[in-house]
Amino acid sequence: MKEKKTVLFKLLMATSVFMCSEAFAEGKATPATIKANNDVKNSLPFNNTQDFKDATRGFIDKPESLIIKNAKGDVVWDMDSYTKFIGIDKPAPPTVNPSLWRNAQLNVQYGLFKVTDNIYQVRGYDLSNITFVKGKTGWIVFDTGISTEVSKAAYDLVTKNLGKRPVKAVIYSHSHVDHYGGVRGIVDEADVKAGKVKIFAPEGFLEHAASESVIAGNAMSRRAIYMYGALLPRNATGGVNGGLGQTTSTGTVTLLPPTDTITKTGQTETVDGVKMVFQLTPGTEAPAEMNTWFPEWKALWMAENTTNTMHNVLTLRGAQVRDPLVWAKYLNETMDLYGKDVQVKFQSHHWPKWGNKEIIEYFKKQRDIYKFTHDQSVNLLNKGYTSKEISEMITLPKELDQEWSVRGYYGTLRHNSRAVYQRYMGWYDANPSSLNDLPPVDAAKKYVEYMGGADAILKKAQTDYDKGEYRWVAEALKHVVFANPNNTTAKNLLADAYEQLGFQAESGPWRSVYLAGAYELRHGTPKEGGVEISTASPDTITAMTPEMTFDFMGVRLNGAKAAGKKMAFNIEFPDLKENYGLTLENAVLNYGKKVESPTTTLVLNKTTLDDIQNGKLTLDQAVQNGSVKVTGDQNAFKEFLGMMDDFPFFFNIVTP
Repeated sequence: MKEKKTVLFKLLMATSVFMCSEAFAEGKATPATIKANNDVKNSLPFNNTQDFKDATRGFIDKPESLIIKNAKGDVVWDMDSYTKFIGIDKPAPPTVNPSLWRNAQLNVQYGLFKVTDNIYQVRGYDLSNITFVKGKTGWIVFDTGISTEVSKAAYDLVTKNLGKRPVKAVIYSHSHVDHYGGVRGIVDEADVKAGKVKIFAPEGFLEHAASESVIAGNAMSRRAIYMYGALLPRNATGGVNGGLGQTTSTGTVTLLPPTDTITKTGQTETVDGVKMVFQLTPGTEAPAEMNTWFPEWKALWMAENTTNTMHNVLTLRGAQVRDPLVWAKYLNETMDLYGKDVQVKFQSHHWPKWGNKEIIEYFKKQRDIYKFTHDQSVNLLNKGYTSKEISEMITLPKELDQEWSVRGYYGTLRHNSRAVYQRYMGWYDANPSSLNDLPPVDAAKKYVEYMGGADAILKKAQTDYDKGEYRWVAEALKHVVFANPNNTTAKNLLADAYEQLGFQAESGPWRSVYLAGAYELRHGTPKEGGVEISTASPDTITAMTPEMTFDFMGVRLNGAKAAGKKMAFNIEFPDLKENYGLTLENAVLNYGKKVESPTTTLVLNKTTLDDIQNGKLTLDQAVQNGSVKVTGDQNAFKEFLGMMDDFPFFFNIVTP
């Protein structure tokens, strides 16, 4: 069976079958874009070079070339594709926002670095850092990257320079895949089961890690193709930087369940002679997350609660809205707990910071970017402004605007303020016309009709494009394209507008979204092929509880096919010693305790269910080999499975 991988992180590299450098290099920066980027250059403190000193401090070693391949020889990480055109001494090209270029220059500083005594990081081997803490006999690894291939390569680099030492423990700082997916690259599951290796995680970790990419995983993964610029070439008119790191690795995603759970702030654990004190921060950057304090070294691991950018309140790939108010409160708690003692802080992305005074000032700015975004967005919504109006009105005070560590390389003030509105007010802006507005295609046709037809709109749009009014051109022409997706002239001009907006974007994800949209307008939506489509890795599926599985089945249920059907199933899991009853009625799947008169009863181990979901065997094969025992109407259960939808991955985004 082919290995399944989460689509979000099974993305194509620059040599994609869908896109290539030659095909994509279609645009140049217009005078308006050149001016916009020059304005950025003149408005920010580029003479402040402290970040470059911090990003290279403690450097030990790096390979001359950093291209990592899987067992089949496929490239899963390629830093060379960036370093070939991004360098410290190279000025920003006119097609890249100079602030984003600066962030990319910092993020390509890869290799092994010493943070402080006994703490080392491998940076630039994935979107996230892999941190190695030296114990008496081995390593404690904080976060593992996305893929086993990159984590193993990082471990090999550490071993080459610091000597061979076993991994004694792994700390998952939080429930996002770039912090646990590479675990099997550095840890043998047999050693975990034997108690030789401990795995620590915050309370709720496994539930959130297993569920986040499943329920809405297909749509999130498709949108992540845009957000991370997965199909963009790496060059000055394509993918330059992801903001939080360069991009995501594309290797084997794994998950080993935690052996130990951190349940409260102040919980202290000593592993291999290293004392660690944990601070739980649920509901901040992730639903389950924690910081770690090393009192002996006055060092503070911040997970992803602080990075050297403004983070997302709502990620563009889609997720539940985060709470910036809670985020700010936990950063206050961090300062209260460790502020007077901390001498070095480091985290799962970007580079560390040293010195108590510098760290406290940094923490205050990080705290205040989320508190300001929350408070001022709510201030404006309480004055009756809508999310679109708020995103246009809200501006940072100079003391935050001029701070590099809170610039919008990943999150942005514009879309974070809209997320705050969404968190409190939902999608409805209170205008009656928004309550039951027309869907995009129907509305587009009427807009085009009212505006005098496509030719008239195109003529005006070209004039506005020439004036550099790309936001309005994009707004107007999306209607022309949705009214008639075969209008090539409209699609090409809309693509040109998106491209210029991408060239001006300071946010890595914004740049990627615009440029990905431009490509698909010019060349069409990619078709399936060249990338394997799956919303969860085998380890993630194994980690899902039966309840999670049944919830996902309910999402996959086709309501039209299920209408008028009435069925009941009992499912028994001998290995879990648990029984469930599933009922299909009113085109809805519910589950709970065993039902009294089931249509069908199935007896199988949870591991067998995992094998069926992972494609290792079919239900018929499982019945034939005896791993599934069926009583009652077997055809009814087959009919039920036939009501499950398989979601198309490459659905249209910029065209209807």
